[in-house]
Amino acid sequence: MGFPKALLRLGSGRTLIQEAVRKLGRLSDDVIVVANDDLFAVHGARMEPDIYPGAAVLGGIYSALAAARHDRVVVVGCDMPFLSTAVLADLIAIEADAVVPRIDGYPEPLHAVYGRACLEPIRRRLEAGQLRAIGFHSEVQVHYVDGLDPATFRNVNTPELLREAAREGIEPPTPSLGRMRSIH
Repeated sequence: MGFPKALLRLGSGRTLIQEAVRKLGRLSDDVIVVANDDLFAVHGARMEPDIYPGAAVLGGIYSALAAARHDRVVVVGCDMPFLSTAVLADLIAIEADAVVPRIDGYPEPLHAVYGRACLEPIRRRLEAGQLRAIGFHSEVQVHYVDGLDPATFRNVNTPELLREAAREGIEPPTPSLGRMRSIH
């Protein structure tokens, strides 16, 4: 896109990151933005630095979990305008070290729930330079969830996808959670 996607404005006038914080605020009293630049500060969330700068998604997951006041955290990307609080609430209700949706067989690590049991395995991976976001899954109890509407997970990586998001509006239709299928 040529600039931080988190700062893209949607039809509501809010930026993508403001929209994510607004939705996550419905689920928790401890919303965290992991970033090393005040450019991403958002009312309703506290800023926490990336403990392992340059460590990609895995570093962000670790930083959020390490800073959280609660034992479990919901981690989402800041470029997902169709986040569904209903889907996230269902994921939170599942007890496991990590609760990770899969779309077409691929895990969605930036739309998942992680518990403190993930901290040590993630730290070991980070310190070894192994940055694959799901690389630690073999070391914790992961509950994969299949059958969710892929629209909930769409992000905006191109100007066309942003225009599409603006045309469709921010709030996704309420997904049919009855079709959700859990796999341990």
